[in-house]
Amino acid sequence: MSHSDTDRLLAERIAVETVYRAFNDKNPDLLDKAVSTDWQDIPLAPGQGPGAAGFKPILLGFIEALPDVNIEIHEMIQLPGRIAVRAEITGTHLGNFMGIAATGKKVSFAIHEFHHLDKGRITTTWHLEDWFGLFRQLEQFPAG
Repeated sequence: MSHSDTDRLLAERIAVETVYRAFNDKNPDLLDKAVSTDWQDIPLAPGQGPGAAGFKPILLGFIEALPDVNIEIHEMIQLPGRIAVRAEITGTHLGNFMGIAATGKKVSFAIHEFHHLDKGRITTTWHLEDWFGLFRQLEQFPAG
């Protein structure tokens, strides 16, 4: 592997790690360093707009609902331009989340994400969260 290939892989890994650090550091502006200007987050959350600007309110909602939110990356699998992540979100439910009032419960749920990257920036993210597992821990489901 050439030096430039190694640099590319490192830049891609840093971009992906920065997205999760935005949660852990409670700093939505870190997204601007990690994603492309036309980043696609698939699927969008209810009410989520496009790009980093559209995701920042979602991230802030997590921080309000789980002030001690932390994402621990358990595994990353990387190919040039692609990174798969298996991670876990933990926190204490101290604020409204998806219409569910604070319960004070500590929660933990899995996330799996697949990122496509170009020029050291994430261009597309496909994600799947274990919402069912989270709602079982909260012992309630969002209305509707």
